[in-house]
Order: sequence, then structure tokens, then C-alpha cells
Amino acid sequence: MKRKKRRKNNIRYSKLLIIASLFLFALMIARVTQLALSKEIDDTNLQALARKRTTKTDIIKAERGNIYSSDGEALAQNVSSYKLIAYLSPSRTTDEDNPQHVVDKEMTAEKLAGVLGCSKEEILKYLNKEGVYQTEFGTIGKGLTEITKSKIEELNLPGIDFIESFKRYYPKGDFASYVLGYAKEEVTTDDDGNEETNMTGEMGIEKYYDSTLKGEDGYTTYQKDLRGYKIAGTNEISKEASDGKDIYLTLNSSIQFFVEQALSDAEANYKYEWFTIMIADAKTGAILASSTSPSFDPNKRDITNYLDMNISSPYEPGSTMKIFTYMAAMEQGVYNGNETYHSGVYVTSDGTEIGDWNRAGWGDITFDRGFALSSNVGVINLIDRHLSADILRSYFKKLGFSKKTGIELPNEATGEVDFKYETEIFNAGFGQGITTTPVQNIQALTSLTNGGVMLKPYLVEKIVDPDTKEVVYKGKRTEVDTVASETTVNKIRELMWNTVNVPGMTGAGYRLDGYNLIGKTGTAQIADENGGGYLTGASDIISSFAGIYPNDDPKVIIYASVKRPEGGNQKVIWTAIKDIVVNISKYYGTDPDTTSEEKLSEYSLTSYKNKDTTSSKTELENMGMAVTVIGNGNKVVKQYPSKGDKVTAGTKVFLVTNDSNLTVPDVNGLSSKQAEDLLKLLGISVKLEGNGYVTGQSIGAGTPITDNMEITLTLSPKF
Repeated sequence: MKRKKRRKNNIRYSKLLIIASLFLFALMIARVTQLALSKEIDDTNLQALARKRTTKTDIIKAERGNIYSSDGEALAQNVSSYKLIAYLSPSRTTDEDNPQHVVDKEMTAEKLAGVLGCSKEEILKYLNKEGVYQTEFGTIGKGLTEITKSKIEELNLPGIDFIESFKRYYPKGDFASYVLGYAKEEVTTDDDGNEETNMTGEMGIEKYYDSTLKGEDGYTTYQKDLRGYKIAGTNEISKEASDGKDIYLTLNSSIQFFVEQALSDAEANYKYEWFTIMIADAKTGAILASSTSPSFDPNKRDITNYLDMNISSPYEPGSTMKIFTYMAAMEQGVYNGNETYHSGVYVTSDGTEIGDWNRAGWGDITFDRGFALSSNVGVINLIDRHLSADILRSYFKKLGFSKKTGIELPNEATGEVDFKYETEIFNAGFGQGITTTPVQNIQALTSLTNGGVMLKPYLVEKIVDPDTKEVVYKGKRTEVDTVASETTVNKIRELMWNTVNVPGMTGAGYRLDGYNLIGKTGTAQIADENGGGYLTGASDIISSFAGIYPNDDPKVIIYASVKRPEGGNQKVIWTAIKDIVVNISKYYGTDPDTTSEEKLSEYSLTSYKNKDTTSSKTELENMGMAVTVIGNGNKVVKQYPSKGDKVTAGTKVFLVTNDSNLTVPDVNGLSSKQAEDLLKLLGISVKLEGNGYVTGQSIGAGTPITDNMEITLTLSPKF
């Protein structure tokens, strides 16, 4: 009986096992059918997954476009950068006589350390990694220059290779840095572990025209095997990269240099919070120069203020606005320059006293004289007798204040010209209680050099396709509106001439004998952000100057402002503007003190790149230059100053040759900017101590230049 029962149990278990197996088999069939018929399982697209595992896409990087000045000086460009790698897997070598991996790690580490300037042990740390096909070398192996790469290649080390990439380089350092901005490199890693560098504009032209400069990447898509290699005979889909466009700015490298040098001298000799200068072509509105102190080097990104003071930071302009208040009265047909008023202090209807800078006044004076003396009370009487808030506000807005000019830079601010009550209206007439930007003032001032027609300021001269050389965009003179009559323009320019050139007037500090500079000064108090009202310290001012040069045939419009000059010292802005005007007059050939013979000794420096060293030196010395040749090469590879820069007899010119054993030059006597620019050409980092001109250098002239060299320059003001 027991045996029968056991047999029945075995049969029952066998049946259950068969049923369970059939059930599991049915589930498997159902799952296979589902996988075959469904496009997506568990939120995963099966077709996409299959393609991803069997296809590979290599990105073909588009090269970022370059940025140039109007005269062809490179201001932003791409330079090759290299990352060092080492192949460690012996599987890479198929011929023992020609090894393709690192064979002798000790020897390789020792030789690499000598070039990279690190210890042998640090290199071995990477070479001794186990179970890896290849290795990188951290920060010491990244960002290598062409020179360093060549030195390593000369060692003929098996298994050592490089990955080339590009980084953004600004050859002139802090030259026009707020206009240029910078492009930031970001490194990403794809699914196969390959690094990819992308550049994105973060400020200035680099940001505003990011998509234009960036271009469009291409790609190659193909079938791959398990090791990631292309399968022969399979289809390949490719799209070529479209490189970014080159942008030529309206900036004139010589005029920009004049501005940069003036600001550099100001920084060396005076104290202030910031100092900004913008210069435009008087006949077209093209921006010829734009700079701010303190500045920054886009290569270092040592930025203290991310906003361009000429574009993005409105402030109370002060008495330069009197130009436009007087224009409003003239355009209304109510201005009489011989009409008089009592200067000194004006008491408003609510008892508020508003005074001239000379509160004692000058007695009864005409409106014409009040303009040249920058009388606030004169403006108040002009508004009170002949204008209204609506008329003044409307005219300011007609001139473009309170709205963007549309210049080709990011983050342009609008400023505010809102005023309602009596005191607010009077204050607005002389530039207090309202805010404007320098570029807005430049735009409004173009009406005075174009017969009353206001021009749009612009910064891009042209955009060029680097492959076809086709000009895809051309900047041009653009008329915004007719805002004044010829009569108004002529009268305002007469008043501006008196302001600068009549002794005792407020612009007398800008007077240059023989030069026909005209302008209007401005001194605005700084608002107290905590307690309301205005700060009263001697330094708590913004001094401005709106100028035109020369008056008889205007070439340029100048707008400059300095915040908190120490002790309210106006010399800082006077000196800068006069230096710039003198240099511009030489550039345009309108210098009244330069004889024909002297003009012949002034040159626009040509390019000596790739020319014979000896003949280049001889040519420059024949022109009266003080030439220093760096290296013993037979060809010039770099020069300072650059092509197009204005030089005169006695100017120091440095020629860098194609010698691999270059030495440190003597930079004593150069300004901090000149010394920095020259040393950067040689790949030397600079640390500054003090302000002004170089009086000492930590590494002496004649010392061989090495990788990662840094020199400390001692600076002193030049009085």
C-alpha cells in the first residue's frame, strides 16, 4: 500500500512540474513576443538603445570665429592647446621593434618631469596605474603649449601622445576687455569617455555674438564593433562643421591704445573708484575706443566688476546734461543768450535752496555766460521761465535717454529720466536725480556733429565668413532722428567752445593752446543710498566731460567720467583727455604743434612677422626706433608694439625671433601695461607691485625663459 501511495505522489509531482514548466515557457514566449513587437519596454526605447550600442557619432568641432579691430589687429583668437596622454597597455604594440606603449616607466617619468617642471614621482603616479589602456596626467599635463609639445616630441618616448584642443586667447590682454568680454571653456565627457571642449561667450561681444562666433558643429555617424571601431563596408553619415564667423569691430587699435595708455597713467598717478572713457567717430557713430579702469585681462579673468560702465551701469551725469537742456530751449524757440538772471542761489516754491557751485554767484549774468560757468541757477531760470517738465522730459527722450541705443553689447541699461515735482525738474535740468549711460550721451552728442541728425552708435564694422571671405554683415551709419536745427547745433558748439577756451570758465582745465577742442564739464553729487539726499565729502562726486574734437571739422566725440577722484581732484580727468586729444590730433594729422618734418618721424608700425631679423632691425633703426631683438633666430615671429600701433622716433620696439632659447628682456622704463603686454608675448606671467612704470624686475634681463616663468615687476609713478 505504501508503495502505491508513493507512486501516486510521484506522478502528482511530475504533473505539477510539467505544468509549471509549460507555464514558465509560455511566459518566456509572451515576453519574447512583447520585446519583438514593442518599441518601448520599462520606459526604455529599445530601438534607440540598440542604435546607441551599435552606432557611434564623432563630433567635428567648429572653430570659433576671431575678433579683430577695424584695422585688422587680432583681439580674440583660438590657439592650440595640448593634453598629454600615455598608452599603458602592451596590447597596443604589435611590433616589439616599434613599441606603441610606455615600455620604460622610470626613464619616461624622468624625462617628462624635466620638461613639465614636476617631480619624477608625480609622473610615475600616473604611469603605474594598473589595468588601464591609457592615462592622463592631471593638471600638469593639460593646457600645454606648442613649444612644450615640441620639447616632449623631441624626446621620442614610446607610448606618449597628445590630444589637441583649442582655447580662447586675447593677444592684447586687458585691451578693450569690457567690449570683448571672454569665452569660457567647458569640458564635457561623452558615453565613450572622450572629452569635448565647448566655448561659450560670457561677456561683451563674445556673449552678444556667441552663436555667430561659435558656428555649427558637424558629425560623423557610423556602425561600430564591440571595441568601438568602425565596421568596414557599413554606411557612414557625415555633416561638415561650419566654422564661426570672424567679427571686425569699429574699434581703432591706435585710438583704443591712446585711451588705454591714458587710463594706465591715471591709475598709476591718481586714486579713484572707476574711470571710464568712450570715443566715437563724429560723422558715423562708430565706436573707436571704449575702456574702463579698473579693467581685467580676459586670459586671467581677474574681474572685479562684471558690468561695463559705458553700457550697463547708469549714473547721474551732472552738468553735461546742460547741453541738452539748453538745446530743448533753443528748439522751442524761447532761448535768448543775452537774457540775464541773478546767479548764486535759487529758492524754490517750497523753500528749498539750490545753489551754483559758487554759491556767492557772479551777480547778474547772461544765459550764455551761465552755460560756460556751469551755473545750476541758470538752468533753473531757463526751465522756470521757458520750459516745463513735459517739454524737458519729451526732449530728453527724443535724444534717446531712458531707452537702449541698441549697441551690439549685452546688458545695455536704459537709465531713468522720470521727474515730476518742481525740485526734481530743476535738478534734472543739470543732470541730478536722473540716470544715463555714456553710450546714450555719445548718441545724443552725435546730433552736434551731423547738423542736428542723431546717429546710432555701433560697434561692429563687418562680419566675415572665414572660408569664403564673404562679408555677411556690414555696419553702417544709421540716422535715428533729426533732433535739432543747424542754428541750435551751431549755438551749442559756440557755448561749448567758450566753456573750454575762454579763461576762467569751468572747462579751462581742458584747454590746449592751438587745439580746437570744445566741451562741457559735469560734476554730479553721489546719492546717499542709506540716508537719502547726497553725500557731501570732497571725493563724493562723479566728474564728467563731453567733448568734440576738433570743432571746425569734428573727427571724434569723447565722453569720460571718473568716480570719487581723491579729494575731488579734477586733474585726473583733465590730464587723460588732453593726452588723448594730443595723440588723436597726431593720428589724424591735425596737431598744430607738429611740423611737416616731425610728422615724417611718426609711423604706423608695419608687421615684421616672418621677415628677416637683421633687415627688420636695420629698417626700424633707420626710422629712429630703439630696437631690442629677443633671441638669435633669423626670422621675426612676434613684435611689440603691434602692427598698426602709432610710434615715433625713440619708441622701444621689441622683435621676438624664432629662437627656442629666448631670454628675458629689460622692461625697465616701460609702463605696467607695456611691460605686461611684452612679457605675455613671451609666455611669462607677471606680478605687479605698485603702480606706474617699471623700476625693477625680479628676474634679470638675459635670463633664459622657462615654462611657467613668473616675473615680479616693481612699479613707481611717473611725475
